[in-house]
Amino acid sequence: KTQGISIQMATPITCFKAYDIRGELNSQLTEEVAYRIGYAFAQELNAKTVVVGSDVRLTSTPLKLALSAGLIDAGATVTDIGMAGTEEIYFATKHLGVDGGIEVTASHNPINYNGMKLVKAGSVPISGDTGLNAIKEKAEALGDDYVSERLAHYTNGVTIDADAFFNGTAHVNEVKLSNTGKYAVKSCMSDYVSHMLSYVNLSNFTPLKVVVNAGNGAAGPALDAIEKEMKSQGVPIEFIKVHHDADGTFPNGIPNPLLPENRADTADAVKASGADFGIAWDGDFDRCFLFDADGEFIEGYYIVGLLAEAFIEKNTDSKIIYDPRVYWNTEDIVANAGGTPIKSKTGHAFIKERMRKEDAVYGGEMSAHHYFRDFAYCDSGMIPWLLIAELVCVKKQTLASMVKARIEAFPSSGEINSKLKDADAALERVTSKYKPQASVIDKTDGLGLEFGNWRFNLRKSNTEPVIRLNVESKGDIALMEEKTEALLTLIREE
Repeated sequence: KTQGISIQMATPITCFKAYDIRGELNSQLTEEVAYRIGYAFAQELNAKTVVVGSDVRLTSTPLKLALSAGLIDAGATVTDIGMAGTEEIYFATKHLGVDGGIEVTASHNPINYNGMKLVKAGSVPISGDTGLNAIKEKAEALGDDYVSERLAHYTNGVTIDADAFFNGTAHVNEVKLSNTGKYAVKSCMSDYVSHMLSYVNLSNFTPLKVVVNAGNGAAGPALDAIEKEMKSQGVPIEFIKVHHDADGTFPNGIPNPLLPENRADTADAVKASGADFGIAWDGDFDRCFLFDADGEFIEGYYIVGLLAEAFIEKNTDSKIIYDPRVYWNTEDIVANAGGTPIKSKTGHAFIKERMRKEDAVYGGEMSAHHYFRDFAYCDSGMIPWLLIAELVCVKKQTLASMVKARIEAFPSSGEINSKLKDADAALERVTSKYKPQASVIDKTDGLGLEFGNWRFNLRKSNTEPVIRLNVESKGDIALMEEKTEALLTLIREE
């Protein structure tokens, strides 16, 4: 921490990434930067109405209020839906018919980080080449004196202190924002819950016991609202709640169930309670992770297949979008069910764009991002578990039994990361050895090679010297493991 936050900004702004905004607090992301982003967002989009929300981090509310001040000063009217997950902003942006939406969140990043996710009208994503770079340029171009003056107006001239910032003290005064006539707090929770439950037929539900782990993030209040409505309609579901209360200090660690070390609390609770399955979310709950009745973590890859099948059963000849890291299981399920599988480059911006182009009903990534046409083509962490719960009830099968045969038919390594000194050299080593033998060469995203009954995908990270490997086979676990080991040895040969 610094001793204080200087009101003078060191340009350029460094928290803009390819698809969102993420930065270290005080050094990269301050209330001054948040103000600039709000002003530039409204300016670039000519936005007259914007909805904002924030996750549970202590610094998210101060950043959101500074962001709102910038939006207001640029001529926008702001609707603040309060503490919310990213998908609640996606929902509210389309539902309210506003010009844009911004969620202040750092998702699963460390506690000393925060960020923002931005969408246009209709919850269309904003990436580097569709407005994010232009917003950055406009934010940097704002005069320091003007920004200082405006922040002083909203903070009554109070000096911004780094410790107070980390402790979540709101420096931009909410009441003063309200006095502008362009800031209002409004809940969309009731409408959001109704939309979530529209994806399932509640009369299909039989008695269920489910462990839910919000990780002290933003999922808890949304889940409570969904639970209340389900019970009011007589749905026989019991939730065993773990780390449920929203707490921006994250007393049980930053919620990121993608990391194996973060799964024990959910798994243990499932086994101890005799639950039918378990669910865990990340901080802003745009991803959900599932555990079977034995507490075993289910890779997101196999959930994609289940959800694809569920949609095709409801709407035959559906188009399903999937990412190119592992896909044999998805392709097999979709083809056999009568749907159309369509491969897309990895990443939410690419998946959403392809879904819109194809009018696909569903898209899924192995990273546990699931996208839905009727949810403005956006990703949701609540819709997937609702659909899975309905499947368990309708098929009268356990979650484990539904995925067991698929895992055996198409075993996969899961994504394995290797941090290297020279990622390009590793990629060249693998290409030189394996490409000449490949029966199929796929360059949708990274290097994808097929060899009859096994295949792999190798991708470089865009932000760090890391290579990401995924291997899968057709019904041969030993072969998949053997090829994975051989590839890792070659990749890590430095």
